[in-house]
Parts: sequence; structure tokens; C-alpha cells
Amino acid sequence: MYPGSTILGLLPFLALTSSLPTSELPSYGSTFNRTACQLPSTDPLAGCPENTVLVGPTSNAHFSTIQSAILSIPNNTTPYTILVLPGNYTEQLNITRPGPVYLLGQTPSPYSSNGSNNQAGDNPGTKNRVVVIWHQATGTATTGTLDNAFTSTLTIAPTLNSSLTGAGPDGNTVPAGTPFGNTDFRAYNIDFVNAYLPYSAGPSLALSISYANAGFYGVGFFSYQDTVYVGKLASVYMKGGTVAGQTDFFYGFGTLWAQGISVLLRGCGGGITAWKGTNTTFVNKYGVYLHDSVVRKANSSLSIAQQCALGRPWNAQMRSIFANCYLDDSIEPSGYIEWQSTDPRLNYNTSMAEYQDYGPGFNLTGRVQANITRLLTSQQYEPYSTPEKVFEYPFSGKFGNIGWIDPASYP
Repeated sequence: MYPGSTILGLLPFLALTSSLPTSELPSYGSTFNRTACQLPSTDPLAGCPENTVLVGPTSNAHFSTIQSAILSIPNNTTPYTILVLPGNYTEQLNITRPGPVYLLGQTPSPYSSNGSNNQAGDNPGTKNRVVVIWHQATGTATTGTLDNAFTSTLTIAPTLNSSLTGAGPDGNTVPAGTPFGNTDFRAYNIDFVNAYLPYSAGPSLALSISYANAGFYGVGFFSYQDTVYVGKLASVYMKGGTVAGQTDFFYGFGTLWAQGISVLLRGCGGGITAWKGTNTTFVNKYGVYLHDSVVRKANSSLSIAQQCALGRPWNAQMRSIFANCYLDDSIEPSGYIEWQSTDPRLNYNTSMAEYQDYGPGFNLTGRVQANITRLLTSQQYEPYSTPEKVFEYPFSGKFGNIGWIDPASYP
């Protein structure tokens, strides 16, 4: 993570004119036949619901860029669908509206809840036919010192301020009264890529989300450093798909639940996960939870055996759990590691844990000897075992905030 400065005006954020209740926000169900909408046909919109916007290079498309389609949607709570035709789209996307937005990539192999067609390719575009690409990093002499948020390929947040990572123990201070943003964003079968060169030059986000709920199904996120940022009050659910990175590529303040994804290691730097716990007046379970997933090197040519850490504590209140995950031999024997030898950031509040992981990357002796990774019993794991036990309503902290998750994909 890079403690960037706040520079305003570089992203196309919209002014949010409506606010939502600050306790239990409304949820919306998807009642249309999503598969019919995603499948290629002579009339792309034939299987799609009312309020669907078509994006693509063809003459019948409403817009040629995805962001233009996003900006065309009213800033209200009416659900809208954006269907994107196959292609590479070089642009930054920004979602600020509070109402549901469903972003669909057209494909002959739509994401399905039965487990088929759910994996994005090892490389962008090998399976999903819609790829959104951006090239931006921060934190070096050549890239400058923008806040991490300015680099992201996809940003979901109600205001620019709420999206900023900031610096220090608490990160950017979000003003009191900032309304919650999108209550139900979903993306299916799209790859989001930050392809800044040289790779690993600094933070280069593929996803940034704050003050919003978002579900990603058969979606790919590809970068090297800080690939996925889950900011304050953000709740993210991933099912299927791929996340690729090298350094701290799941990081944030909010809550991320990933189920059945491929975690691709493009190298080893820092850890796979890095999280900041936050003091609240209510019990919180902010953290990153990876379940039933595969963690492996991105390609067989990489020589990284026993070099990659499951995570390191961005602050001492970090919470990260890998549960029932297959780990290849890239993983360090210790599992998790300290932040740095001179700044370990470990205390009794640090919860860097595993539950029933397996594969050559799970070294029981190494875990025990290092005494950094917590190996959870069934009883200790139970409070974190399902999404409704960890996702909280913003501001109130009440658990059970799962109405925005695609019901066909959960449990």
C-alpha cells in the first residue's frame, strides 16, 4: 500500500444527489433470465429486461464505451442492466448511483451457479470475451503520488472522498453524513485489468470499492500490486472467477468473501492479503475470507516455491481467513508473515488464520514453528463460516446484510 496524497478532480465522479437510510438498506432481486440476456444472438437485447443499455462497436449499440452507458443511467434507485458486447474497452469505470446496476459481459458461456463456466482465464480474455483495461499506477518517481484510488480500472463509491485510501492507521477520513452508495452492483463474465508497465511499479488497482455492496460472478481481476481494494463500509462477494497479483493484492478496510475462485500468483511480494481492522462502537467482522478456492502460481515457468505468504498485517487488527483452500507449493511454510521485521504489527488482535487448507502449500510444522498463523478449530471457525455471519449493514453493524448477493449463487 502506498500512502498517497489527496488529489481531486481526476476521476469522473458524479454528484450524488440522493441519500439512503443509514441502517438497513434495501436489497433487490434479479428476476430476469440473465443467461438469455448474455448469450449471443442476432438481437442482443431480445432476452434482456427493461432498462437494459447495450454497449459495443456495432451500429445497434446505444454506446461505444461502458462509462458512457453508466453516465446515461438516472441517479435513482431503479435497477438498470448494461450488456457489453465482446471486445477490449480501454477506459476507467465509475459507479456512483445508489440503485442496482448489473453489468453483463456477452458470452456463449455465461456464469452458472452449478459451478460450470465460472472461471475466468489464467490470462485476461482467454474465456471472458469482455475485457476492461486501464494503465495506471502510483507511488514511484515516474508515476507520482496520487492516492491509490485514482489508478483503479473499476471504482464503485458514492463520492471521490469515500473512495480514497489515504494514509496512516485509519486511512482517509470520510466526512460524517456521507451517504451509502450502490446497494446492489453485480458484474458477470468480465475481466478488469490494470496493465500498467513496468509491472509492480506501485499500487495499480483493478477494483476499488467503498461505501457500496458488490457481487462478482465469473469475473477476473488482473494486476500486480493492490489488485483488489475493499474500502470502508464496502461488502464484496465473489463467486468463481480469478484474481491475479503479486503484492498485497487483496487489501482494504471492509469485508470480502470469495468462494470458489482462482488466486493466481504472478510473483511474491508482501502477501496475498493485507487488511486494516477498524475500531467501531459495535462488533465488526471486517476482513477477507477466501473459501473453497485454489491458490497457485500463474504459470509453470515461475520459480517461487515456498516464497509467497498468505498475508501480512496492514495493521495489527487484520483479519484474514483461508478456509478449505488448495495451496500449491508457492506458499511459505509459515503461511502468514510479519509486516516487516522491524515493524511486525502483530498482537492479540491479529487474526491471520486458516481452516482445513490442504495441498503442498500447507505445512503444519512450518505453521506451528513460526507461530504467526492461527489454525482454527471448527468451533473457532463457526462464527465466520457463512456470508450472513460476516456481512454487516453499514453504520449499524447489524449482521445479515446479504440481500444484494445473487440468490442463484448463494449458498
